[in-house]
Amino acid sequence: MEEDLMHDIKCVLIDKEQIRKKCEELGKKISSDYCGKKPLFVCVLKGSVMFYADLLRNINIDCELEFMAISSYGTGKSSSGEVKVVKDLNTKVEGRDIIIVEDIVDTGITLMYLVNLLKCRGASSVEICALLDKIERREREVYPKYKGFVIPNEFVVGYGLDFNEKYRNLPEVCILNS
Repeated sequence: MEEDLMHDIKCVLIDKEQIRKKCEELGKKISSDYCGKKPLFVCVLKGSVMFYADLLRNINIDCELEFMAISSYGTGKSSSGEVKVVKDLNTKVEGRDIIIVEDIVDTGITLMYLVNLLKCRGASSVEICALLDKIERREREVYPKYKGFVIPNEFVVGYGLDFNEKYRNLPEVCILNS
């Protein structure tokens, strides 16, 4: 990690090797589950982009890629509770198998909104693949079918996750000093 960012980091929670192995494992499982299908992978920007790229490098079936920006966070460390679509999909989802790729499932507010939105648009199926699952904070009944790591109720940054747009470029998932 860069020295100037280190002073804000309490510790590394998940290192690069753990992430690499988990992306391989999840890629194999999804490829097996969707063999013979052509799922649409939806990256939830910006936080999921690192995980999305590494996960898709481990998917060995025909698929399509899409991006969506949706948020229930402002500039603080907790959810605002209000969900906003910042960038919508360019692809129709009707009749499609959708896999939402998310960096972290926290309260579940944003993901519940997104899952319901895609189902209302006629998706055949909607599943979630999340790198991190912070079950302690769950406010909605949203659980990823594919998940990397269950983490404690700590504010994490790195590997795409940010605090006020900072720390996304760190190669590991780190706990931020409070």
